[in-house]
Amino acid sequence: MNALVVCPECGHEWVPAEGAGEGAAPAERIVKDSVGNVLSDGDTVVVVKALKVKGSPSGIKAGTKVRNIRLVDGTDGHDIDCRIEGFGAMQLKSSVVKKA
Repeated sequence: MNALVVCPECGHEWVPAEGAGEGAAPAERIVKDSVGNVLSDGDTVVVVKALKVKGSPSGIKAGTKVRNIRLVDGTDGHDIDCRIEGFGAMQLKSSVVKKA
């Protein structure tokens, strides 16, 4: 059944199954770690594979604990903003971390 709903004030017509329309809150983005756990701001994660870092001879070793992460909308897939001791602020991909 494709019944249209009409707003009595402005005359806008829509199909109720299409969603809430204007004024609806955007859907919250869900970020998952390498094993499928849902991540949230403030979580502590562990790096699961060694990462090379430009300008650093050693890189980040697997097993490095990262505290107090912040989720961001990265354009290149980097969706975690964090500070790693000894390296400073950087962005990580959720596919290389596991929730601690």
